[in-house]
Amino acid sequence: MTTTPFPSPSARPLLKLRRVGIDSYRENVAFLARTCIRHRPEEFQALGKVEIAHDGRLILAVLNIVDDARILADDELGLAEQAFAQLGLPEGSPVGIAQAARPASLEAVRGKILGRGFEPSEIEAIVRDIAGHRYSKMEIAAFLIASARFLTTEEVLGLTRAMAAVGTRLEWAEPVIADKHSIGGIPGDRSSMVVVPIVAAHGLPIPKTSSRAITSPAGTADTMEVLARVDLGVAEMRAVVERERGCLVWGGHVNLSPADDVLISVERPLGIDTREQMVASILSKKLAAGSTHLLIDIPLGPTAKVRNRNEAIALRKLFEYIGDQVGLAIDVAVTDGTQPIGRGIGPVLEARDVMAVLRGDANAPDALRRKALLLAGRIIEFDPALRGGRGAARAQELLETGQALAAMERIIDAQGRAAGNHRLGDLTYEASAPADGIVEAMDCYRLARIARLAGAPMDKGAGIDLFCKLGDRVRAGQPLYRIHACVPADFRFATDLAGEDSGYRITAA
Repeated sequence: MTTTPFPSPSARPLLKLRRVGIDSYRENVAFLARTCIRHRPEEFQALGKVEIAHDGRLILAVLNIVDDARILADDELGLAEQAFAQLGLPEGSPVGIAQAARPASLEAVRGKILGRGFEPSEIEAIVRDIAGHRYSKMEIAAFLIASARFLTTEEVLGLTRAMAAVGTRLEWAEPVIADKHSIGGIPGDRSSMVVVPIVAAHGLPIPKTSSRAITSPAGTADTMEVLARVDLGVAEMRAVVERERGCLVWGGHVNLSPADDVLISVERPLGIDTREQMVASILSKKLAAGSTHLLIDIPLGPTAKVRNRNEAIALRKLFEYIGDQVGLAIDVAVTDGTQPIGRGIGPVLEARDVMAVLRGDANAPDALRRKALLLAGRIIEFDPALRGGRGAARAQELLETGQALAAMERIIDAQGRAAGNHRLGDLTYEASAPADGIVEAMDCYRLARIARLAGAPMDKGAGIDLFCKLGDRVRAGQPLYRIHACVPADFRFATDLAGEDSGYRITAA
């Protein structure tokens, strides 16, 4: 198939660059006046892709047409915040604009929709185009949904390699670079934030990069941001790890597997989180981060992402196969996913739980402490100087003697302590037990959904503070948990859902 190329933007009449204060969240967006004096209105179509160029620099963006002269003059081209930052030019710079050619890789996506498989070269082309912002969000959604129907093991491998190859690829001078990742699905599970300082205190390098939450009320990056900066660049991240042996940063800012970050921005509103895409996403990030040894945590429970042992085994085998093919040593832990791990669900509440465990507070969540010690012990076993089952004892020693807390404080200082004083949302509602009895079950999915409706993780102080866990004896009217929200509309949505079903099942004692 051949296409006639559109004229180069550098060959077109120039427009003056204008910064438009709109957050377009991981999508380059441009604005052009309908009355633009340099171009015919029919040349460009709203929501079409355009190329924007200046002196060898070129980006692609989705075009919006503006009818209000108060927003944009007819000799200007506006760029939303992300596109403006990516182009990296001052306002008023002369830029050219032209229609963007349709990505040839979309034909492979069309083929997948019709039931054909991907060739490795097609996957590479798709990932390059997505990372280069050549796909609209609708086209990305088409790729995700087509892939969600089926991906072969070899396609997952190809996707992992292709995503790791685009963007920054870190290399470290040490033979063992440890990492840990949970597949998620269990609210309040911030074990990584306890594991990293324990492992760092042991001396094993653990450069932990995390995504923002996709379908959960908080990710590790969202929660760490309550305590410290997470948007570190590559040089800053490297310096922190070399000095403190660990970090907890947002992977999106260090440009590791950037195509995955674009995919996540569409996966989140669609709620797509398939096993195959999840494996490619996680392992591509770890491969790009330079990890050599990786512990994967798979929580198993009736309302977790993985709900039976056969699913867990299949997922473990996929992680192990892809890890082996790309050169990652993989250890998989299947853990308890029957209830939230900590007491808090949402960034501020989860940060509270993490620091309580590290400080050794008497009221620290015991489940979070036990899980963190289990996982940290297994990671410490990656150290060739400490084998033979001694990892668990070493992890406990580092936590109980305060060495892990000290390591966390150093990491926070090295990354930069959070400037804002995040606090819990003022709007509160308590969900109460309907009758006397014992907490027999907790619906992790529903509790996470309530916390998200309350505003987490976008509002750091939104979420759920749990008062009761599995096996607890409760009395009628006793509070099971408290919802915190910052915005009245979010508060109403969350309390309405909790009022329909609290997510707790109480049985008579």
